[in-house]
Amino acid sequence: MTITFDDNLPIFQQVAHIIEDDILNGTFCVDEQILSVAQFSQMFQINPATVVKGIALLVNEEIVYKKRGLGMFVAADAKAKIQQKRRDRFHKEMLSNLLNEADKLGLTTDDIIAMIKQLRKDGQP
Repeated sequence: MTITFDDNLPIFQQVAHIIEDDILNGTFCVDEQILSVAQFSQMFQINPATVVKGIALLVNEEIVYKKRGLGMFVAADAKAKIQQKRRDRFHKEMLSNLLNEADKLGLTTDDIIAMIKQLRKDGQP
């Protein structure tokens, strides 16, 4: 798997985001072991310390937990926590930016809703 990291965000945060994505899409399920630091490091071609830092973020958020001697596992409510965190960020950051730009362009709420509906109709995510 080849990953291209974004220069605008620290790599360890991107590692955490990738693991979160894998939890959301079912690659890693509740109480299932995630890849080891060495496996992530080799897969992403990055320093193991960077992976450790990314996983530590998820541990602090109680998305993954450690079983001593066995590795890291997905917490029972990990998916719900990730979804809530991302909904909050979507609301605070993305929608605020969207509305600010819409105001500059003179778009109404109805205009924005129509654009979203058109994208969905066209099969866009």
